[in-house]
Amino acid sequence: MIRSALSLLLLFYGRSVYGQLFPTPDYPLHEFRNPLDIPIRLAANFGELRDNHYHMGLDIRTEYRENLPVYATADGYIYRIKIEPFGFGQAIYIRHTNGYVTLYAHLNAFYPALASYVKQKQYELQRWDIFLELPPGLLSVKQGDLIAYSGNTGGSQGPHLHFEIRTYPEDANLNPLLFGLPVMDNVAPVIRSLSVYDRGKSFYEQSPNLFPVKGKAPVYSVSPGILILKTPDPGFGIVGFDTQSGSNNPNGIFQGIIYDNGEEVTGFRMDRISYNNTRGINAHIDYPTHAEGGPYYQLLFRMPGYTHSIYQEAKSGSRLHLEDGQIHEIRIAIRDANGNSSILKFRARFQPETNSKKSYPGKVFYPGMLDGFEAPAAAFYLGSTCLYDSLHLDYQETEGEGIDAVSSFHQFGSVRVPLADTMIVRIKLSKPVIQTDRVLMEWVDKKEYEVKKPVWMGDWATASFRSFGNFRLVLDTIPPIIIFSGLVENANLQRSSRIAVLVQDNYKKIKNFRATLDGDWLLFTNDKARAFIYHFDEHCKPGKHELKIYAEDEAGNGASAVIHFVR
Repeated sequence: MIRSALSLLLLFYGRSVYGQLFPTPDYPLHEFRNPLDIPIRLAANFGELRDNHYHMGLDIRTEYRENLPVYATADGYIYRIKIEPFGFGQAIYIRHTNGYVTLYAHLNAFYPALASYVKQKQYELQRWDIFLELPPGLLSVKQGDLIAYSGNTGGSQGPHLHFEIRTYPEDANLNPLLFGLPVMDNVAPVIRSLSVYDRGKSFYEQSPNLFPVKGKAPVYSVSPGILILKTPDPGFGIVGFDTQSGSNNPNGIFQGIIYDNGEEVTGFRMDRISYNNTRGINAHIDYPTHAEGGPYYQLLFRMPGYTHSIYQEAKSGSRLHLEDGQIHEIRIAIRDANGNSSILKFRARFQPETNSKKSYPGKVFYPGMLDGFEAPAAAFYLGSTCLYDSLHLDYQETEGEGIDAVSSFHQFGSVRVPLADTMIVRIKLSKPVIQTDRVLMEWVDKKEYEVKKPVWMGDWATASFRSFGNFRLVLDTIPPIIIFSGLVENANLQRSSRIAVLVQDNYKKIKNFRATLDGDWLLFTNDKARAFIYHFDEHCKPGKHELKIYAEDEAGNGASAVIHFVR
């Protein structure tokens, strides 16, 4: 009886789960094969929530191993190669005959023909980190051809393969799970908590009301039975996650839609996201709550300044109108890319609040406007794409600390409020400085910091940052320190396989690194900004050699070191 009733309930609600906001995407099914030879088990899915970005593909587990063969998922040609210390690490892009592009990242090595081509280009360009575009027909591949070996390079925190499907030429990322890849999934998403906001106020000048959720997939509810809300214009958010069959890994939610008395209002779908817009995650989540150590609350409404968003809104509007004071039947339906659905349902009623509005210090800034704030020793300028919602931004100046400080601390806004785009920061020197070319602008938040080399106009330094908070100018005249790890002068390295070089800097930002062997440029790799490593190859012949290292930091301070060895 219970099972039959539940089936009827899901049948009734299921018709609305897909709804009109999000039509079924028309992507080709089963044209892409598994890029590995082991079953696909996910460590992360498309759209999963990360700091300052959505996850833009699938993280496929490699059974805690590296160097598994990676295969072309469809016919095409190798279109791009990217090598960087963070991000993708070593990555391959393939442009396919079906019109799409696939990407394979965090690789340890390329297949021999590609590895030889890339190395040749690195020596031609005299740099290890590269982004190459290859001409059509140079390196063609067939579905199932070996293209690389899996690894843990770049921004990876454990062995896995990062896999993406993109459009061409728009370069928008699509959800690979919508292309019929063999991923078993008959598990409905989980909902843990509900948050409520007043959309009539600035999102960043209020505290949400939080309600625990009871029940289990696929049906959830909220206690109390009727939520008495102090606003006629509420917005809702949820904490939840999704899993695949045979896995307990908490992955991201594909789609969420909110209904008012049975009518679709608004919702989101993790379907098509560009890297240009991936920072928009900070408008999809309750950023202040997460910044203070709370979970990711995913919002069921779009903030005013979230352009190119993942949201769709009903033709009648995106707001729940509770001003009639009546009880409204609210339903939140979430689903995964395989169609498994869960529902959170509750009732809500508006009851006016008599308390006066709270006041906030500072000037009000609005999304979509060019505006700024100027003080005698600092200025801040926000572009039209900087803010997700309106809010008051306050300014404070305090005395700079430390022997390297050459300006006051200037605080503008709060790190609890995300910036959608870079703002311009201008700071005036408070101390006379001869070497202004060695001055950096520093953003500081507790133990975190970021430095940039500014542009100068008289005593004023200018740089761009993507965070509110504390800013100051610091003088950096200390060059990096170069350390030959485990290597002594005139060492015999006939039995060694590599040379490792460490570069340390007081602001931990190395802008340039160059190595020469007997006067010729030598290829050193660098993963995750750790040691710079040279693997012995044909560029180091038997005999005595001179290795020279030059390193330069963000301020332009340079250091050199020379060592001799026998091979």
